[in-house]
Amino acid sequence: MKVELIAITPDAEKVIEEAGRTAYLSFDKQTDFPILRIVREDSKMVIQTEEVPQLRTAKEGEEVEYEGKKWRVERRWENSAEKFIKMLIRSGHLSVLEHASASFRIKGGSRSFTHQLVRHRMASYTQQSQRYVEETGFNFVTPPSIEANPEAREVFLNFIEEAKRTYSRLRELKIRKEDARFVLPNAVVSEIVISANMREWRHIIELRGDKKAQWEIRKMAVEILKILKEKTPSIFYDFRIEEDHIVRVDKT
Repeated sequence: MKVELIAITPDAEKVIEEAGRTAYLSFDKQTDFPILRIVREDSKMVIQTEEVPQLRTAKEGEEVEYEGKKWRVERRWENSAEKFIKMLIRSGHLSVLEHASASFRIKGGSRSFTHQLVRHRMASYTQQSQRYVEETGFNFVTPPSIEANPEAREVFLNFIEEAKRTYSRLRELKIRKEDARFVLPNAVVSEIVISANMREWRHIIELRGDKKAQWEIRKMAVEILKILKEKTPSIFYDFRIEEDHIVRVDKT
């Protein structure tokens, strides 16, 4: 399976912050500079490093001096968008994430996989059509459990070859592709494009990346999360990839 990002909202995190701050009219808190939460004894405060340049490079856990006193950097956000988005997610105010979206092209997945994927109704899809695409000699996906079992693999491959022969014979008999496709198995490879907003991507990733999810759609979720964590890390900060599945971590 190959997952390719074909479009994403430019400056998605800033778009979400801009939209979300409308609810609070807190546009004055926007900054592209790091924000720190520093602590000492029983005191705690948030520092906008735009106003304190000497603290811009401070890292979490580091000791810094501020106003003549020693403080420890408890938390660092790279900018106000990161801090704001994480606040939205922790508070469950997820509708704001719908202002940004991403589109992916997925190749090499089976029809069994795409049948699961299109059940997510808050997304848009365009899929390779078996009405218009000639499927003679189609490619197919073999489940790992079948691949690992020689006897099962033989049964599976015999069935695939019979399906290919039957489809080809129907086409030779001038049966239209839209009717000949009735003999195609769920193993047939299909290509699909999916577009969804970031709130829906969080839902898809959490549900389909779970270790109990079917292996093929779980692989898709992992690959999409890798891309989205690189492009929009704040929106997916609380998801972690563990081997072949995804867990959601409680991180403040």
